[in-house]
Amino acid sequence: MLIKSGITGPSMHWAMELSAESQGRDSQERGISTEAGFILERSPKGEKGTLKFSPRHRQKKVSGRQTDSCRSLDENGYFSHRPKEKLRTDSNNENSVPKDFENIDNSNFAPRTQRQKHQPGLVKKPLSKQKEHLKRKLEQEEKARENSLLGKNSNEVLQYSNRTAKNSSSHRKDSHRSSKQHHIRKSGSNSPELKYDLPPKCEISGKETISALARAKSQQCRQEIAEVYCQHKQGKLMPEKVTRFCPLEGKANNNVQWDEDSVEYVPTKPVRIAFVLVIHGRASRQLQRMIKAIYHKDHFYYLHCDKRSNYLHRQVLQIASRYPNVRVTPWRMSTIWGGASLLSMYLQNMKDLLEMKDWPWDFFINLSAADYPVRTNDHLVAFLSRYRNMNFLKSHGRDNARFIRKQGLDRLFLECDTHMWRLGDRKIPEGIIVDGGSDWFLLNRKFVEYVTFSSDDLVAKMKRFYAHTLLPAESFFHTVLENSPLCDTMVDNNLRITNWNRKLGCKCQYKHIVDWCGCSPNDFKPADFHRFQQTARPTFFARKFEAVVNQEIIGQLDYYLYGNYPSGTPGLRSYWENLYDEPDGIHSISDVMLTMYHSFSHLGLKRAETSLHTDGDNSCRYYPMGHPISVHFYFLADRFQGFLVKHHATNLAVSKLETLETWVMPRKVFKIASPPSDFGRLQFSEIGTDWDAKERLFRNFGGLIGPMDEPIGMQKWGKGPNVTVTVIWVDPINVIAATYDILIESNAEYTHYKPPLNLPLRPGVWTVKILHHWVPVAETKFLVTPLAFFNRQPIKKEELVKFHNGPPKNAYMEQNFQGLNTVLNIPVNIAQVEDAKRNAALTGTKLEDWVDSLVSNLWSAVDICASGPTSCPVMQACSQTAWSSHSPDPKSEMGPVKPNGRLR
Repeated sequence: MLIKSGITGPSMHWAMELSAESQGRDSQERGISTEAGFILERSPKGEKGTLKFSPRHRQKKVSGRQTDSCRSLDENGYFSHRPKEKLRTDSNNENSVPKDFENIDNSNFAPRTQRQKHQPGLVKKPLSKQKEHLKRKLEQEEKARENSLLGKNSNEVLQYSNRTAKNSSSHRKDSHRSSKQHHIRKSGSNSPELKYDLPPKCEISGKETISALARAKSQQCRQEIAEVYCQHKQGKLMPEKVTRFCPLEGKANNNVQWDEDSVEYVPTKPVRIAFVLVIHGRASRQLQRMIKAIYHKDHFYYLHCDKRSNYLHRQVLQIASRYPNVRVTPWRMSTIWGGASLLSMYLQNMKDLLEMKDWPWDFFINLSAADYPVRTNDHLVAFLSRYRNMNFLKSHGRDNARFIRKQGLDRLFLECDTHMWRLGDRKIPEGIIVDGGSDWFLLNRKFVEYVTFSSDDLVAKMKRFYAHTLLPAESFFHTVLENSPLCDTMVDNNLRITNWNRKLGCKCQYKHIVDWCGCSPNDFKPADFHRFQQTARPTFFARKFEAVVNQEIIGQLDYYLYGNYPSGTPGLRSYWENLYDEPDGIHSISDVMLTMYHSFSHLGLKRAETSLHTDGDNSCRYYPMGHPISVHFYFLADRFQGFLVKHHATNLAVSKLETLETWVMPRKVFKIASPPSDFGRLQFSEIGTDWDAKERLFRNFGGLIGPMDEPIGMQKWGKGPNVTVTVIWVDPINVIAATYDILIESNAEYTHYKPPLNLPLRPGVWTVKILHHWVPVAETKFLVTPLAFFNRQPIKKEELVKFHNGPPKNAYMEQNFQGLNTVLNIPVNIAQVEDAKRNAALTGTKLEDWVDSLVSNLWSAVDICASGPTSCPVMQACSQTAWSSHSPDPKSEMGPVKPNGRLR
């Protein structure tokens, strides 16, 4: 997707191009450079299209197909394609790295800064001069500071940034100040001064380490970075040579046979399996459904819940209390994608399981909540009983030198502050063969004992080496096994099906937590079902599944394995997922969410009053009380149906507190122009935040947007001839905030763009219009909600001006689009402007009323129910509805163990 941005007017265009892999997630969504405010970007295949920013609709149009060679667009714009290395779609590496991080860009090798307002004075300079200007300014600011960068929060606002900082970040306290006398050391000629409680034991000169020190948040993390760097520089960190104990010359070549009829083989001693479930998030019902599918009374289930997922942890504790062969780890870690902590977590799990003398397991199998079985327990037990001495790991299938480079095994990493910092290069130890691939595996007990308790040269040194390795679980077990005395037990198959789509899944989407680019599998859809029915090779599990994306495929697979539920079973097409739970604390949600959830509960009480209330009887009239108790997503037939908000309210007839649940549904806001134009390619358009380019949907379901958010415009297209459309963003008082053209290629499916709007956005209902040859095609609307809360407290009058008045001088961008109001017949009404000013100053109940009136424009209360006793005689019980979070959900409910040992 090509974005052409006019920065200073139609006569001057600065442009540059970055591949999708070369940008972080934020720059992909915004379509602009975080330094200079402009970019040319080519979208991945399947999202072809040229997005051309047109400030006054007078610049030249961009036409012609893109190639992999550099060619001129116009006097000031150009392509700069770099030939891409083809990625094998059948790669077995779970998170194959598409490009070396260093060869992509250094976007992570600079101090983190918060978003600031667009500064016209900066973007007028060419890119090279712009970088020099920022560099000089940063050096001047650093010299003037009393506290060095090491003594400050790395998210502190720096003056040269070009976006407005979010209000939630602007009031963060600096938790890293210290009254101790610090040691000061310069890390390079062009680097800011860094302060330490303890002086580094060496001169820090590596650019990756200097970058990591500048970006790390905590003093402790910065100290660890310095210590690890110096140990490595002094040759004390990494092993130079490791002993290989495998008697084989090369790699074991064990082929296992699979026959669907092998289930008829009844082993004399069936294997017993320890399933280790590594889980995070809030999808408790999907997890329960998966456990239900793999459960058998003869196996064991050990669950590790991420330290940050408290809601899910509470749910799994309840599950474990009901089944003696289900346990939850008494310790929790914050594991991150690619982090060394993931390997530490697995090794601790193994140690725990080996020390459980009452759990005589034979195989260790790791799963996530996004996995699902593709064959029954009987098939799995029969197969593993036949090959009980084998270990099943999938190798990368490439030459080792390429794997080492792509995987970053020759780079030094350190995990702290829940981030993997790249600190420089290192050498692979001599004497061993390095291997790796998927971090999902099946290991027998003998090898688990060896890798857990052995202190031989191989295991001890490999644990040292992989403590500072990116994606360690994808290589540690492969390498240890292949060089160990048990090397002849390796089978190059992890018995899984993984849904890889490299063109969508490899977008460097983890650069905010790791200094590297990685890939992630896509979610399965119903069209993929045939892949589970293959019988050519042994496979027992598949990933990934995600019920908020598609639950139908989970149902298809479940029914295929275990048969259909009885006719009339409720809830089979419904899915609920928790967003907020009272024990999490109100601090766990944003001010925007809290404002909207309160408003949703108000809509529910108004519905109860209008639909259930009778004259002279107050038994169905309520007054809202307190914060929401819980909030759930609600999906039906894989379509988002809105939010379910459980809340307290006082019944006015008896003055007693009742617990109610309100279902609110978004109104349809996408509208085709009337009369419809001849242009028929546009299928849908939506505005939101948190765009997932892999699954091509907004993760912010419902599109809850506040004044300090940065919305993204998405369009879905049908096939047809190449066309150019114009997109226009209009704020609540008819100020045209942005306008740009999109050149849609014939096979484009999706386009998305985040216009670089100055913040705050004016609260109210916004309109986004799409035109073809200046003829209206369609429009959509979205709500920017006013904030009733700031830092989870009722907002004060002095804080209102920061968020509710729109940007200074109504200037959302440097360009002024006022001249288009007449052309587009979008008049600016003085009365609207005055109303907006008055509303911006509202507080208390008047502010709540304003929020409710805006929310009711785009949301409706569909129904309300009581989750406990109620004095309203016509109020339905939540458990009797088909939509409530208290509704029956047999597919996810875990009942007693059946005589056959299963739950499903």
